[in-house]
Amino acid sequence: MDIQPVKTLTPHSDILTKREKEIFNLLVNEYQTTEIAKRLDISPHTVSSHRKNIFQKTGTNSVLQLIKLGLEKGWV
Repeated sequence: MDIQPVKTLTPHSDILTKREKEIFNLLVNEYQTTEIAKRLDISPHTVSSHRKNIFQKTGTNSVLQLIKLGLEKGWV
């Protein structure tokens, strides 16, 4: 039987800024870039920049991968 140790969970509060956490939560709840921009009163370009930073910090390339990681880490 192959037993591997449980990975230490890194809370997203330790790697994402406050604004990135807001955008992360909206992405998980299926909001699109333009909807997030309107909701947070920022430009769609700014949302895209935050998304890019979130993907880079989490090592993901898509919202689906981000949600999967969030589920694995207990962020969602």
